[in-house]
Amino acid sequence: MIVAASCTGGGHEAARGETPAGTSDATPAELEASGGAATVHNTGANAFAQSAPGMTREQRRAFVVGNNFFNDNWVTAPASTTARDGLGPVFNAQSCSSCHFKDGRGSPPTEQDPAANGLLLRLSVPGTDPHGGPNPHPAYGDQLQDSAINGVPAEGSIRITEREITGTFDDGTPYTLIEPSYEIADPAFGPVGDDLMVSPRVAPPVFGTGLLEAITDEDIEAIAATQAADDGPISGRTNRVWSPVEQRTALGRFGWKANVATVEEQSAGAFLGDIGITSRVHATQNCTPVQLACLAAPPGAAPGETEITDSKLDRVVFYTRALAVPARRDVGETLADEGADLFEELSCSSCHVPELRTGTTDIEPLSDQTIRPYTDLLLHDMGEGLADGRSDFEASGSEWRTPPLWGIGLTKQVNRHTRFLHDGRARNLTEAVLWHGGEAEESQRGFLALDESDRDALITFLNSL
Repeated sequence: MIVAASCTGGGHEAARGETPAGTSDATPAELEASGGAATVHNTGANAFAQSAPGMTREQRRAFVVGNNFFNDNWVTAPASTTARDGLGPVFNAQSCSSCHFKDGRGSPPTEQDPAANGLLLRLSVPGTDPHGGPNPHPAYGDQLQDSAINGVPAEGSIRITEREITGTFDDGTPYTLIEPSYEIADPAFGPVGDDLMVSPRVAPPVFGTGLLEAITDEDIEAIAATQAADDGPISGRTNRVWSPVEQRTALGRFGWKANVATVEEQSAGAFLGDIGITSRVHATQNCTPVQLACLAAPPGAAPGETEITDSKLDRVVFYTRALAVPARRDVGETLADEGADLFEELSCSSCHVPELRTGTTDIEPLSDQTIRPYTDLLLHDMGEGLADGRSDFEASGSEWRTPPLWGIGLTKQVNRHTRFLHDGRARNLTEAVLWHGGEAEESQRGFLALDESDRDALITFLNSL
């Protein structure tokens, strides 16, 4: 059930006849409960790493075990630590938490922190794979692996160049944005070719994914239908993707382009693509035919087995699904409340839908909850400024999934940075709003027209989430 959705152009129209977002009569306590019963009041460095309250003893035990596997480093096979060997042969990280530090968001490398983890490059060439997804590069696959075990060459490294874009708000206040571009340096297996498509991605936060997974397909499709029926510029679409577990096409809801259907598939895909660990979902190493040393490297599992066992994968998936959402802060504070009104007036809530409701799931605190994730889980055309030019199933090269905003104000506290958007180009929330284009261009122009006090109010509201 959709509790409140504002999908507007000229006016605000609620989905399924409910109260429009921003005019809800929710109490302050309900507004604070971003994850419903799966909300925690924690504003410290571990705010994103808390378990959902109310789980059974067995579930709490599974959460702790999954947390250990999420944070453990994998090592090269063969090793005495057989439970964690099989790293690579090519990889980007040694653990899940290498990119999702404290279950939060990654950041791009900078001059101050050149070793920053959490940015990777998706790769493809024209055409599609047998399931309609991106077509991997014949030599470099679907993701650039910039690290490798001893004796195996890494595929290459990421070179980032930046240019400055300057502008002014309507009141004359200047701003500067940075526009990054990406290329593969030192390619190990020959030229990448002129037809290579590259899409940079920073690791998103992983808390709250179980709640997002519990929203029904029907409710997500209903939001898309409401937006399509409206006369305004907002017209989100679902992405239909291949589910390797179900062996069928399914509704995508995870990943920057909504290109993954479930938490299990997101986790298993990251194990293979990021760490080089095979699983029941992806049982073959990610070595292309020309990567002979990669193909010859010893695996971390016996023939017919996978490097992460089913039980370990299940624990990691459960851990990720059961992560709680930090409570919203500063509810009732004047500046934050004024910012919430502006968020509505600028139609930001058209895509960043404030309230949704989960269906029934196997983790009781996640079932039948009113949640406030500020997303519609749909694809939106964000304009040429953010376009990567690379399609992903039904997502075009300029479409991106609306990212949830819950917890965004705690990013600096948890992850020690304030880099946002799909590649971390925005150095703060103001820059993130300014990069909005395409369907969100009217909202961006409205933001440019605000005076300094109103801009501060809007950013204060976002930081309260």
